[in-house]
Amino acid sequence: MVIAAIVILQAVATVFFVGDAVTDLLNAPSAPHSLLEAFVAVALILGVIFAGWQLRVTLERLRSQERALDTARGALADVISAQFDAWGLTPAERDVGAFALKGLDVGEIAELRGAAPGTVRAQLTRIYSKAGVTGRAQFAAWFVEDLLETGLAVAEIDRCGAATGQHERPQHRET
Repeated sequence: MVIAAIVILQAVATVFFVGDAVTDLLNAPSAPHSLLEAFVAVALILGVIFAGWQLRVTLERLRSQERALDTARGALADVISAQFDAWGLTPAERDVGAFALKGLDVGEIAELRGAAPGTVRAQLTRIYSKAGVTGRAQFAAWFVEDLLETGLAVAEIDRCGAATGQHERPQHRET
């Protein structure tokens, strides 16, 4: 990490400066220059301590945000799977729906599935019909809106349910 390297460099420079200030204080303890260097040395030491503490806090916050993002990713995957079940999507429709949610176009989905583009279009039409939406934008928005409404409540329920062995899901809206 660049920031850690800068904090280490700052610490090394502080040690050098403190050594110089101590030498000056030993040689001329009451000289204004020595007192100023001593004051600056104390400020440098406090600055290094503060920078190290801020780096630690920032890294902890980053790790926490990464854990929350991983949880949200898993929660969204669970929400999508549960909703595909509720809509009664076939395994082929589930695959096509997942690819559509990832932003792939009909040609890309057809190529990945080894199917004709017309087949993929028909599957998307059936998916949209079962979902009660009119197209890809509404299909994707259904999940984004659902995630925004429930936030990480699903993840929190899963975390609590994992400890008790109970896994309940919030009710999803019908469109």
